[in-house]
Amino acid sequence: MSSALTDLFPYPIVQAPMAGGVSVPQLAAAVCEAGGLGFLAAGYKTADGMYQEIKHLRGLTSRPFGVNLFLPQPETADPAAVDVYAHQLAGEAAWYETELGDPDSGRDDGYDTKLAVLLDNPVPVVSFHFGVPSCEVVDSLHRVGTFALVSATTADEARAVEQSGADAVIAQGAEAGGHQGTHRDNPETGGSGTGLLSLVAQVREAVGLPIVAAGGIMRGGQIAAVLAAGASAAQLGTAFLATPESGAHDLHKQALTNPLFVRTELTRAFSGRPARALVNRFLREHGPYAPAAYPEVHHLTSPVRKAAAKAGDAQGLALWAGQGHRMARELPAGQLVEVLAAELAAAGTALSGLSGYQAGGGGR
Repeated sequence: MSSALTDLFPYPIVQAPMAGGVSVPQLAAAVCEAGGLGFLAAGYKTADGMYQEIKHLRGLTSRPFGVNLFLPQPETADPAAVDVYAHQLAGEAAWYETELGDPDSGRDDGYDTKLAVLLDNPVPVVSFHFGVPSCEVVDSLHRVGTFALVSATTADEARAVEQSGADAVIAQGAEAGGHQGTHRDNPETGGSGTGLLSLVAQVREAVGLPIVAAGGIMRGGQIAAVLAAGASAAQLGTAFLATPESGAHDLHKQALTNPLFVRTELTRAFSGRPARALVNRFLREHGPYAPAAYPEVHHLTSPVRKAAAKAGDAQGLALWAGQGHRMARELPAGQLVEVLAAELAAAGTALSGLSGYQAGGGGR
């Protein structure tokens, strides 16, 4: 990774931007102050809401940070399929004593307005999810001194990221919690994906861009593994979700290590796009029938999820989590960065020792 970018954060540790109120300024600030790169998530917020969080974060730290944007989505959903799903969810709305949301509440997430704010009030890093920004957008960010990072889930997507002029690619493996950052939502491949180590190797051979590896990383030894595979840094989301600074609902934090939730699954149940979550009742009952319709399904289920949270019912929440969720540690975010850095250093020492052992002809 270019020295100008890596100079922004001493440790190769990036806190993933988790939309929905998780990546709050307090979390990003704690990560930045400890030597990682903290992120705010602009997804599902208004442009002014994003701006206010940026101001708040700047009041908490002078360290560099990032902001994540969702790309506008094409109109590919089948309205009839959305209507059928809405009919199926009617019982959920009645159970939680709420109404289903309007599936046509908007699909661009205020992208242009948010981008204008970030050009008028530049931040050190902007990352993009659900697609590739235009070359013009990347150039405009570069002109105001902002680095651009873009998610990719395949080598082909990484090539598209490189063609945009972005500074680095975030290689997101199938282990990652939350939404898969696929550039196009293909219903035929929505339940699959490439594991992180294989993806990092494929992306490294496909493009010359620096790689930020994301997906299921919970320990410093795993960071060492992705660095050895060719990444320049690691992005962790679920690992930071359980921290006190995280804005996640307490039910969500507790579910990460609750024996009641034993596995994760990629599902469209909550948003209409593939996203990895802990398997709960809502996912089991509705996941098999959810259409490929983002953000329509997200808008549809939003009131139900909020009502479930208010009722204290984790079985109705979108419990986003990566495959390593059982390894979550309830440490303060800054301390977690320090622990991860220490584990990374220890893993590096172990690898150096193994290299010397092999060079010396040890073993059988």
